[in-house]
Amino acid sequence: MGGRAKFGIFGDGKELAQIAAASAFRRGDFRSGYYRDQTFVAALGELRWTEFFAQLYADTDVTREPNTAGRSMNGHFATRWLDENGLWRNQTEFFNSVCDIAPTAGQLPRSLGLAYASRLFRQNPELSELTNFSRHGNEVVFGTIGDASTSQGMFWETMNAAGVLQVPLLMSVWDDGYGISVPVEYQTTKGSISKAMAGFQRDAIDDKGFELFTVKGWDYVALIETYQHAARICREQHVPVLVHVQELTQPQGHSTSGSHERYKSTERLAWEVEHDCNRMFRLWILENGYASSDELDAIEAEAKQVAREARVDAWNAFQASLQGDHNEVVDLLQQTARNHPKSAELMAIREELRRIVNPLRRDDVAAVRKALRLVRNDTGNAKENLRNWLIRTRSENDDRFSSHLYSQSPESPMLVKEIPAHYPEDGPVVDGYILMQRYFDSLFARDPRVVALGEDVGRIGDVNQGFAGLQEKYGEERITDTGIRETTIIGQGIGLAMRGLRPIVEIQYFDYIFYALATLTDDLATLLYRTKGGQKAPLIVRTRGHRLEGIWHSGSPMGAMLSSLRGMHVLVPRNMTQAAGFYNTLIKSDDPALLIECLNGYRLKERLPDNLDEFCLPLGVPEVLREGADVTVVTYGSMCRIVMEAASHLADMGISVEVIDVQTLLPFDVHHSIVESIRKTNRVVFADEDVPGGASAYMMQQVVEEQKAYQYLDSVPRTLTAKAHRPPYGSDGDYFSKPNVDDVIETVYALMSEAEPSRFPELY
Repeated sequence: MGGRAKFGIFGDGKELAQIAAASAFRRGDFRSGYYRDQTFVAALGELRWTEFFAQLYADTDVTREPNTAGRSMNGHFATRWLDENGLWRNQTEFFNSVCDIAPTAGQLPRSLGLAYASRLFRQNPELSELTNFSRHGNEVVFGTIGDASTSQGMFWETMNAAGVLQVPLLMSVWDDGYGISVPVEYQTTKGSISKAMAGFQRDAIDDKGFELFTVKGWDYVALIETYQHAARICREQHVPVLVHVQELTQPQGHSTSGSHERYKSTERLAWEVEHDCNRMFRLWILENGYASSDELDAIEAEAKQVAREARVDAWNAFQASLQGDHNEVVDLLQQTARNHPKSAELMAIREELRRIVNPLRRDDVAAVRKALRLVRNDTGNAKENLRNWLIRTRSENDDRFSSHLYSQSPESPMLVKEIPAHYPEDGPVVDGYILMQRYFDSLFARDPRVVALGEDVGRIGDVNQGFAGLQEKYGEERITDTGIRETTIIGQGIGLAMRGLRPIVEIQYFDYIFYALATLTDDLATLLYRTKGGQKAPLIVRTRGHRLEGIWHSGSPMGAMLSSLRGMHVLVPRNMTQAAGFYNTLIKSDDPALLIECLNGYRLKERLPDNLDEFCLPLGVPEVLREGADVTVVTYGSMCRIVMEAASHLADMGISVEVIDVQTLLPFDVHHSIVESIRKTNRVVFADEDVPGGASAYMMQQVVEEQKAYQYLDSVPRTLTAKAHRPPYGSDGDYFSKPNVDDVIETVYALMSEAEPSRFPELY
């Protein structure tokens, strides 16, 4: 690379196995893989070598680097399932690669869901019209993983779930004997993943389990036969298969950042040279007379030339894309320096920039920013030209490096039209769980793409009865119980959503989301962003939290979600009616979301709208629950009821409180309506049940800094949060560790006491 690439990681030594796997791959199949699969993708005809090098150079042009537009390091491949408007294309026409992720084993949870989708497409006739996503469930999902990464819990959870569900998942384990520098004996029981998994092997043709195959990575005939057989089992029988590819090599070591000679013995290095799959393949070709030595030499020479030309072409195209801005900056700096009092300093900046051998965008931008600091007191055109260049390129660089965090398609949830809930006169009042039950019944009746799955969701209708009776009505394939396995519940949902279905997956209690957080943050939340709008997975994650009791049922780790799930929406409805309105909005749209229902709201009474199946709530639009003049209290979820009760008591004490329910945290108050309340009250409290510095601090930052509410405040803004520890069990534990009505009253009263001590003397 000549030092032009920041980092390189390659699949050398795995070429023959990947060619064999690709030979069994059909259009409509999916590869959910490992970042060493470049031969696999190239063998499918899905990788031009200029694209390979463009990714190494982090080229941000999606036409030259269509996988991730330079956002991921090399070896991360992605089929662009979405058109330029962000809408689905026909997946059955592609050799599909789901965008790879670097966290080891992180690609596996979604592999389960992709394969599970094939099962649903085959078994649910209502899905037969979705011909852009499946051919009657005949698609196989080719998962790939390095042998050392099979030590990860995600691998075992996925394998177990695949065996239970009986889905067409063909898992290849590339075994080169090491995990970076650590030999397999330190990684796996018996030093062999296939031996360790022997209990997964099905005992009979009708037995639920896996088929397990072992094959040498240098044995071409055996590899071809194994993959053809394995794919046929998956495709025809929907039985999962594991192919343990042994005796592979990794001649470059783990990556360009280190050498394998540091940890491999002389004997092992010699063995790897002898058993390199390319060398063994050449010998096999010669022994069978398929080509002469001269013909193979010519092919290898031609391949090297193709690679060299692709490298040069990719580098030249990348450099050409930078040159225009670079030349413009050099010229602007010279123009600015002409007859300027600080000409020497400006020319020094220009010369330093001009001497950079391979300048990047950051070099040009940094030079302009530095120059603008020098000419900050100028009023002429020279400064204005620099400023205009910076503004223009800042917008362009936002698109290159920061676009597509959320949907930019016509199906964005931010474009869903609001439809208010309508309440008939003398309409029924029902428990919250009954409202949810009726809502989900209507949703499943009108949209066959919708499926729900999670622990206890099926037979008993979830622990709070939101799905009660619906499995019997709509069938097990649509409303499904799962094992206790949060990571692959999320993965199942991601894969289904990637294939055009509309899954609602349940994490039974909010606290349990930490089991699945790696999959949510590394895979789902980043998918649209890391493909620059090439792939999406509009998954709805349903959970319940807020006012729980106990150390592991505290229910409000909201700050962790806000820090981890940018790229997903985080919705916090205060009751079940609001939850239904948000579900309607999400089902019409194409972004993933986390929706946290109020656990203590299922037995509370709510009026039943007569348009439950169609009313939609907008995202990022707070609601004023109570108008007031003295203090604004900003909150969400179950805290709304507590704050509303406190506001009534404060009114009796002569304090008028305006209560605002933010409703969604991501996005947050997109129209900046909260600052308008603060302009009226001049005081604000941000209240929630998260730990100090969590969601309350986030809300304060959004309002005081982003909305510039500081200029209207007559008192220091306050946060009211839970204690720094998790709540102990019991009603006393709840009272003394989470904000209660008394806390709200006293926090608001203290603000007024500080402002008007004669009217509001200290309480104690």
